[in-house]
Amino acid sequence: MFKRVIIKISGEQLAGGSEFEHFDGEFLKRIVTEIDKIVKLGCQVCLVVGGGNIWRGRDAESSMDKAKAHHMGMLATVINAIYLTEQFRTHTGRKAIVMTPFDVNGFTTQYNLDVTRMYIEQGIVPIFAGGSGQPFLSTDTIVAIRACELNVDAVLYGKTVNSVYDKDPRKNPDARRMRSVSYSTVFRDNLDVADIAALSITRSAGLPSIVFGIAIEGAMLAVCEGVAGVEKVGGTYISSDVEDVYY
Repeated sequence: MFKRVIIKISGEQLAGGSEFEHFDGEFLKRIVTEIDKIVKLGCQVCLVVGGGNIWRGRDAESSMDKAKAHHMGMLATVINAIYLTEQFRTHTGRKAIVMTPFDVNGFTTQYNLDVTRMYIEQGIVPIFAGGSGQPFLSTDTIVAIRACELNVDAVLYGKTVNSVYDKDPRKNPDARRMRSVSYSTVFRDNLDVADIAALSITRSAGLPSIVFGIAIEGAMLAVCEGVAGVEKVGGTYISSDVEDVYY
């Protein structure tokens, strides 16, 4: 099992795919319960949460200042992170703490590397919100930065699809699911994994990325077991030292 991982959960997933609800309570209960099990098994976990269930900067009207739209998106992730801490407290009793790159006095803790390491080692789950604090950068970017700072073993992307495909399956019925794929292939073929800037950071650091279907019960726990667990739930393992293998 991995010793330490960082998991990216999008805001849309917090809503359970609904266009009319901000949060899916049953889904979130399952997610925090599963993370609690992972930590009890000895794997340290930190999270990055998106804000798309509340606000997406790119959806702002064309007349709106783009930087301000991104600022709103950062604050949306803070709301989601606070909600997740309450889900942990209510359903597992585990302490989770919201960490932001800017001060939100009384609501969050400002990010500090040494303090974060201490929290993780104590079994506390840090939830990174507010992105990098700068507009025009995706939440995937802060996933990669925190992954490198905290020396995680793998970056886990929980998605609505359970694998990376060799082409867009929505447009190509012959698209094939990939068991493993190299970063070089991801960049060359522009595969839909994560923000390219984020993937460049993790590749340079020698960190593998894993794509898995977060809607699959037990998938998070399985992928924390490593390559065998990724294959068990039909996920995709991405690294610089693997061959492109299909299911």
